[in-house]
Order: sequence, then structure tokens, then C-alpha cells
Amino acid sequence: MLQVPFIRDNKALVIERLKKRNFEAQDLVDGVLQLDEERRNLQANLDNTLAESNKLSKEIGGLFKAGKIEEANTLKAKTSQLKEDSKNLNEKLNETEQQLREQLYLIPNVPHESVPDGNTEEDNEEVYREGDIPNLGNDALPHWELAKKYDIIDFELGNKITGAGFPVYKGKGAKLQRALISYFLDRNTAAGYYEVQLPHLVNEASGFGTGQLPDKEGQMYHIGADNLYLIPTAEVPATNIYRDELLQFNDLPKALTGYTPCFRREAGSYGAHVRGLNRLHQFDKVEILRVEHPNRSYEALDEMVAHVKTILGELKLPYRILRLCGGDLGFTSALTYDFEVFSTAQDRWLEISSVSNFETFQANRLKLRFKNQDGKSQLAHTLNGSSLALPRVMAGLLENNQTKNGITIPEVLVPYTGFSVIN
Repeated sequence: MLQVPFIRDNKALVIERLKKRNFEAQDLVDGVLQLDEERRNLQANLDNTLAESNKLSKEIGGLFKAGKIEEANTLKAKTSQLKEDSKNLNEKLNETEQQLREQLYLIPNVPHESVPDGNTEEDNEEVYREGDIPNLGNDALPHWELAKKYDIIDFELGNKITGAGFPVYKGKGAKLQRALISYFLDRNTAAGYYEVQLPHLVNEASGFGTGQLPDKEGQMYHIGADNLYLIPTAEVPATNIYRDELLQFNDLPKALTGYTPCFRREAGSYGAHVRGLNRLHQFDKVEILRVEHPNRSYEALDEMVAHVKTILGELKLPYRILRLCGGDLGFTSALTYDFEVFSTAQDRWLEISSVSNFETFQANRLKLRFKNQDGKSQLAHTLNGSSLALPRVMAGLLENNQTKNGITIPEVLVPYTGFSVIN
């Protein structure tokens, strides 16, 4: 969430930048600043009341020693009232702080100055494109038909076992899935990311820490008996490793990678754009995450983008990179780059990765700080990205590499799969 001093010192900028999201922040910002003023006044009154009570307590001791019992009892009565006043002020302060937090939770992150204006994904800005789109002719099959033809992914069986959006990978399909996970993790660790294996369930505090709660509560699977959530991405447990941590200057940067299944309760819709692997309730993803000094977080973002580009280049998939416009930007992000692979058989672009800088937005919720060289603590910047999400990578590989003799496996994956063609 945004820091109150930042809002107070940059009120006009916050309101203006949030308009890029089509978010009218005036009333919320005014409410936050009013609650903060009330909070500060209550804190000052409480501090003064406690100080007065402590002062009188010392005087009472002296009066009793001096035999001035009546005066001491008069002051005792006054301190009793001060204690009652302190209790009431503390309760009011806690209530005001809670109201302030609840209002701050409703305000999204301020977009970076480079975020383009726009309302929908149609307004996103293409900043890079690489790879040749293959000419497969009119007989090219979409991945869901290829999956059935070669018996490598069974959507109907997944529907029988669980429901729509829970596919079963079989034979060479399962091996290709496992190969992609291992390949992504190896490429990430070779680039300096430290591998972690993470829980697939998180508590409420973790959901609030990274901003999934309360913004995306309806998209998460909730286990009511234990008040736990199935993770929508490895970003949530990985970032929460550093919740309530004070890092040292030399600890930065922190760079992690991890594989997890991901679970999302997305609203149902129909059509080819959500068919097959295009949109799932359970899918596999390898994530990269960084905790950075604020002075170099955008340099780190560029490094993460370059890293994902290298992987897609090795897979020889045609892709493009988009800088998301304000209207398409995630709630917690200051700047996001989306990677999309071209699906030749579907004749459209499929999102396969988002790489984002959250600046201090998550760190403020997480209370993630580091001690600077001058000994003062400040909030770190957090970043994360998909490296990569498997379903649409798989869809692109199957569709773009199909031939009359089967589906060709990219050379870089053959050591992991143990085969070079699916037929």
C-alpha cells in the first residue's frame, strides 16, 4: 500500500497518476489524509496524557513521604481520571488506525511515469518483437486438437476428476511439462536466482502482504476451516519470506526462483480464447522474484525482462513485449511488461509472462525494510516475474512446431525430455 507521508507530500501527483488507471482517487486520498490527521492528534493527546500521568505519579510518591496525604489523594484521583482518558484515547487511536489501513488498502499503486495512458489491453504499448511466425498452412491444428491427436493432454479426463480447467498431462505431454519446469529453473539458477520450494497454501497475512487480499479475494480458492488460501502464484509465498524482516544493506539484492502449481477461481466464459490451455484453474509456473534497493530497482526490472527474453529466444518462439497501459495495470504494480507468444494455429497472441516492479507498495504492507549505509531503515522495492507460465508456452510450442511427422521439440529441451519429436 502507499505510504501516508508520500500521499501527504505528493497529493496532486498521486491523484493525477492514478487517473491513468481510470481511478478517481480524490475522495479516498482526502479521507486518508483526514484520518491520518486524526491519528496524529490522538497520538499527541495520548502522549501528553501519559506524560502528565507519569509526572503526577512521581509527585504523589513525594507527597506521601512528606506526610501530605490529602494532597496525594487528590492527585491520585486525578491520575485515575488520566488513566481512564488514556484508555479511551488508545481505543480511539486503534480504531482510527484500523480505518486508515482499510482506506489505504483500497488505493492501488501509483503508476510509473512511463506507463502509457489507456483503458484496455488494446491500449498497451508494444516495445519489442522477436522471432518469425511460421507459415503452417490451412491444416494447422490448435493445441487442444493436437493434444487429443497425440494423446498428451486430456481435458475431458480432468473435467471428470475435478472440473473444467484442470487438465491431465499424459505420456510425452507430462514429460514435456516436467522438462519445461526443470529447464526454466536451471536457466534461472544459472542467472543467479536462488531456488526455493514453497508452500502451496498461505495464510491471510501473506495474502494481504502481497496485495492479493482484499483486491483479488474472489479469484482465490479459500479453505474456510483453516482460513488458508491456495496460492494464485509463487509470488505470494516467496515474497512473504521477507515479511516483517529488516535486511542489511549488504543483503541486497535478494533473488529467488521457485516452481509451484497455481490456482485461480476465474469467472467462467466460453469460446476459443479460453479453450484448452488458454485459461486454467490449476496450472504450473516458475517464478522469479527480487528484493532490491530503491535506487536500482528499475535497472533490475530491465535485467529480468532481458532474462525472460533469453529463455524465449532459446525456445525459438515468436514473441512480443508490451508495456501495460494504466487501465490494464495490476493493482499492486507500478510498471509491468507482458510477454506474449504468437499462437499460429489460433492466429493470436497469448500472454505467457508478466514482469513487474511494485516499488514500495508490497514492502509497506509486508513491513519489509533494509538498513541503509547511514544506519537508517527504509522500505525495499519488490519485483517479480513469470519465468515462465507453462500452459501457454506449451500451447505455443505444440502449435508452432507441428509438422506432418509430429511435433518437433526445441533443441534446448531435448536433454530434458529425452525425445526430439512427439508423434
